Amino acid sequence: MNLTIRDFRPEDAEAAAAAYSAGRPHLLMTPEAVRWRVGAAAPDQHYRLLVAELDGRVVGTARCMVHADASVKGQGGINVSVLPEYRGRGAGGALVRAAEQHLTAHGVNRIHSWVDDEPAARRFAADRGYRAGRSLYFARLDLTSGLPPVPALPPGVELRTADDYLDDPRPLYLLDIEGSRDEPGDLDAADRGYQEWLADTWDHPDLDRGLTTVAVLDGREAALVAAETDGAHRYWSAFTTTGARYRGRGLAKLAKAHSLHLARAAGCTDAYTSNDTTNAPMLAVNAWLGYERCAREWKYIREL
Repeated sequence: MNLTIRDFRPEDAEAAAAAYSAGRPHLLMTPEAVRWRVGAAAPDQHYRLLVAELDGRVVGTARCMVHADASVKGQGGINVSVLPEYRGRGAGGALVRAAEQHLTAHGVNRIHSWVDDEPAARRFAADRGYRAGRSLYFARLDLTSGLPPVPALPPGVELRTADDYLDDPRPLYLLDIEGSRDEPGDLDAADRGYQEWLADTWDHPDLDRGLTTVAVLDGREAALVAAETDGAHRYWSAFTTTGARYRGRGLAKLAKAHSLHLARAAGCTDAYTSNDTTNAPMLAVNAWLGYERCAREWKYIREL
């Protein structure tokens, strides 16, 4: 057995995407997005995509980066994926060690990682000094079995798509930043700059601007549902956010329902989303839409 850990090459994109999503249909990653992420990351993130090559085949990856926008410095993230049939052969452990070395070289002393809710995966993390924290759920919606109707538009509300903002997406940036300030999480992130947001969110190759929906109230952008697709049949809710002053009016539910109806009309058959287990408002919206839980992940943290 010849195991090699090396940096990603563009020709690895399909294999890297397969390692990420194998056995996890709820995780959307296209080869285009893999290549894009490597090239688009901000320099201060020190993003690195490592691949495990076993006897000449790419069987796993490790995505590691410095959380440069965190208010407390010295934090980073590692996420490891190995094809199910190649687990237990040392690839995952070798990827973790190489990723940790990369992050510590850039001053990281606290590492975050998302781990599948499976005994083997959780044991793998614990054996390497990672400790479990909060969790999130993934949920699936069968778009072929019917959707609740889009609620009636309240007075003063209109629905747009991101296609309407091609000339100036800044209003969507401002809404995203405002709505994400109190998201559940372990990282207290400072606001991203506009250029960083453009590179990280607006220019994401999987973002479907025709399905990304904006609820506008009295001419002001109030709620946003960002939609990604795999170019075939899968739809992914990248994020849903509502401006603080507009919450409690059902605008997120309205925008998400509209986006899902657009997705079904465009030929999508499976919709996926994820939510922190403490995010009661979005869990309620997704339950109303008909999403059913299909997977769970745990946040594991290691203090170096």
